Amino acid sequence: MRKETPRTPTRRTLLGAAVAVAGAGTLAACSGSSAGHDGHGTADAAPRGYVDPAGKEVAAAEKERGSDGRVREVRLTAAATRLDLGDRTVKSWSYGGDLPGEEVRVTAGDTLALTLANHLPEPTSMHWHGIALRNDMDGVPGLTQKSVAPGADFTYRFKVAHPGTYWFHPHSGTQQDRGLYAPLIVEDPKEPLSYDKEWVVVLDDWVDGVAGSTPDAVLKELRSGMDHGSGSGGSNGGHSGHSGHDMPGMEGMSMRSTRTEESPAPSGSSSGPSRMMMGAKSDLLGGDAGDVKYPHYLVNGRTPEAPSSFKARPGDRIRIRFINAGGDTAFRVALGGHEMTVTHTDGFPVRHAKTEALLLGMGERYDVLVTAGDGVFPLTALAEGKKASGMAVLRTGSGSTPPPSVRPKELDGRLLTADKLRSADSVTLPSRKPDRTIKLRLTGGMAKYDWAFNKKPYDPDERYPVRAGERIRLVFANATSMWHPVHLHGHTFALPNGPRKDTAIVLPNRTLTADFDADNPGLWMLHCHNVYHSEAGMMTVLGYRG
Repeated sequence: MRKETPRTPTRRTLLGAAVAVAGAGTLAACSGSSAGHDGHGTADAAPRGYVDPAGKEVAAAEKERGSDGRVREVRLTAAATRLDLGDRTVKSWSYGGDLPGEEVRVTAGDTLALTLANHLPEPTSMHWHGIALRNDMDGVPGLTQKSVAPGADFTYRFKVAHPGTYWFHPHSGTQQDRGLYAPLIVEDPKEPLSYDKEWVVVLDDWVDGVAGSTPDAVLKELRSGMDHGSGSGGSNGGHSGHSGHDMPGMEGMSMRSTRTEESPAPSGSSSGPSRMMMGAKSDLLGGDAGDVKYPHYLVNGRTPEAPSSFKARPGDRIRIRFINAGGDTAFRVALGGHEMTVTHTDGFPVRHAKTEALLLGMGERYDVLVTAGDGVFPLTALAEGKKASGMAVLRTGSGSTPPPSVRPKELDGRLLTADKLRSADSVTLPSRKPDRTIKLRLTGGMAKYDWAFNKKPYDPDERYPVRAGERIRLVFANATSMWHPVHLHGHTFALPNGPRKDTAIVLPNRTLTADFDADNPGLWMLHCHNVYHSEAGMMTVLGYRG
């Protein structure tokens, strides 16, 4: 039996808000698509030849998920606000003024009814990362719903069938690389693990509101290409790596007497220093580790200079749920002085495996168990290849807070990657010959910033057809010099002889094969979970034929 499970420590409170509201009203979901990814247009008729995201097939699949659970009602407001990062404040966007947003917790079998109130200056949406849910609640504007307009609200209502560690974030432009994200924890009513306490750990790379930077300005600079210098209009020009920008946490501090960072009001403002990154090397990721040089790396919304802490007693068995909510950064994580036992990845159980360190690509999640030692221990999240890190602290006794630069020896110890894990027998995908194989070549590069699948940038009206009941094999052939965390909405896939996942790393010049059963009808996004790669065009759609 599982013992006491305390909630995640209290988040930072709202320090202030600058809310822009335009109009009011409620927006209903629509089906089909004839719009681009900005979501400002929609189609009111079902896509020809494909399942309607709100159609009878989707309703039937939802009914099969059962109706025995309770209804969990939640209301969240997305708004511009000032966020406390621990040793500084920034202007950004968030859910309820907290970073991460307040955790939502349900039990498998429940119905979640979450109302999103949009007090942002532009349309938004909410995607439920990793959840096998009804298609019209998946939160992709222009594909499964209309955007939620400024001043409007929308209720996402769906049954939550599978326990595990999940999270939610917008699927609207680069909004996820602001403060719009939060954990979604689905508890198992028949929890097989025994533990005393639970620690939800959210990792993030942070740029918004620092020295005038915004994610939209970062994307604009990247899209300008390597041969065009800085597209952000900053005074530094060129690429990152100039004086003052090689030291993490120093951007925006020059000539300042306070630790209050300001951002321009328009999301697409072109002010701020260059954030383009060069020379991010990682043997684990096959070379180029990332495109963006972030000024800060956060653990549970705090910088390592003022880290969040988690209290336990020596000998406590702690379940840690790791979530990588970053936009462009893989994190190598370790808890100093401790060995971790991996129990789940992306919400699904694996055969327990011991390790000292883990690598998480953007969108990936891992659950681990640790037995707490006596003292004060750093939980370090190394920004892989970027020569910087985030940190939180586990406190079970007396002692001083470790310095921000601490590097536990476990970071260089045994490291588990997804290909080394094995699925638990209870969730192993039965062996079956694929009925359909979809080959996706990952293409593009930094020079033109033309990331895509099969050299075709995202078009919501172009879909790879599948049929309900088929075993689908996805073959990701990475023809680029960079790694990509690929994510499939609405399903989990099985890696060869490995775990069930919804997000997996494809290394440069390598091929990854993943199988899944087509058991959740609709139009489903498949994309790279690097925010900037997906917005450049590395997205596509798997569509169930009607």
